[in-house]
Amino acid sequence: MDALVVGAGIGGLTAALSLHEAGIRTQVIEAATELRPVSVGINLLPHAVRELTELGLGEQLDATGCKPASMAHFDRHGGRIWAEPRGTAQGYRWPQYSIHRGELQMILLEAVRARLGADAVRTGTVFESFEQDDTGVRARLRDRATGAVETVRYDVLIGADGNRSTVRAQLHPDEPGMLWNGVRVWRGMAETEPVLDDRTIVVAGSNSRAKLVVYPISRPLQKQGRALLNWVAEVKISHDGITEAPDVETREGRLEEFLHVYADWKFDWLDVPALLSSTDRIVSHLMIDREPLPFWSRDRVTLLGDAAHPMYPIGSNGGSQAILDARVLAYELAQRSDDPVGGLAAYDKVRREPVNAIVLACRDMPADRVLHTVSERAPDGFERIEDVLSAEEIAAISNAYRQTSFSDAEELNNRESFNVRR
Repeated sequence: MDALVVGAGIGGLTAALSLHEAGIRTQVIEAATELRPVSVGINLLPHAVRELTELGLGEQLDATGCKPASMAHFDRHGGRIWAEPRGTAQGYRWPQYSIHRGELQMILLEAVRARLGADAVRTGTVFESFEQDDTGVRARLRDRATGAVETVRYDVLIGADGNRSTVRAQLHPDEPGMLWNGVRVWRGMAETEPVLDDRTIVVAGSNSRAKLVVYPISRPLQKQGRALLNWVAEVKISHDGITEAPDVETREGRLEEFLHVYADWKFDWLDVPALLSSTDRIVSHLMIDREPLPFWSRDRVTLLGDAAHPMYPIGSNGGSQAILDARVLAYELAQRSDDPVGGLAAYDKVRREPVNAIVLACRDMPADRVLHTVSERAPDGFERIEDVLSAEEIAAISNAYRQTSFSDAEELNNRESFNVRR
């Protein structure tokens, strides 16, 4: 069997490594002319870290990313509302990693080229369309530099080409556009002194008005007693509910667009305006997703990652679910080496409904309602959170994250590996 993977992001590269381990010849194509370590931070759940570790990348992850021990919510005055362990502190055999997305992509890219060959990833190659029959899939590709068009044939086509996937558009030609919840997001990174214990994912405020997420992402700087803090600022700018997204582009962000919202967010342990102002480059985008699909796979063509299930960046799920998609996809194809159609159907059956449920849970997070309740009941801050929220309301935050991000630790720790030995 051989496979063509469209897209050299986290999901596409993990798929290439996993398919290769399963003995499936794989080619990756990428529209970008050059792959560089750009973007900002990302969190990888223990579920995804297990998969990358079993692909032999554990040491690189440990040398590059930080291992958060807890996640904590605060109000917009810096008052602590709730905290819970993360990673190995939560009982998992594998840690959670906070890591620069671009550095993670480079770790995956180097592994693909080392194991599959220097030409395993073709950049500057645009996927245009596909046709399929009982014998295979024919994909039409265009070289960005020359404009030359070619048609290639593979047994399987995998669309890992992001939330504006061309593969998805052909599988679902009448699908509505991206959906927006009224929140605009700004992201950046800044080198600073460590915050709190240097192992906490900080979430402050509420997305009913403004929220801030902050966590360290550089293990080398952490060893030097410094921190590269990744921050995410979410500001509600429309209250019209879920509407069609007016813009799906990620663009350069400007400090003056949102700094005034956080101007007085100065905590004993973090000066938020100073952190935001010390950032060299800011990116901005709308918080968007799509309605869950009724199918990802049709015969020899399938989707994974954001192409299959774009979701809000809540609970560290975007990259983590793409990695799990890739691993299950390779595993199911390997179990049916003479039946790629059956393999893709099995992958669809295993992954689609659980991940669609996560998409919807991220859209309606009870934790955000609890945080909004704090801002309404204690707009000027509080001394004791127990005076503001009941025990049941505090527990609702933990329950919300379990719905989106965390299965039973014992289940993950004892689950059979997705590794396929040739």
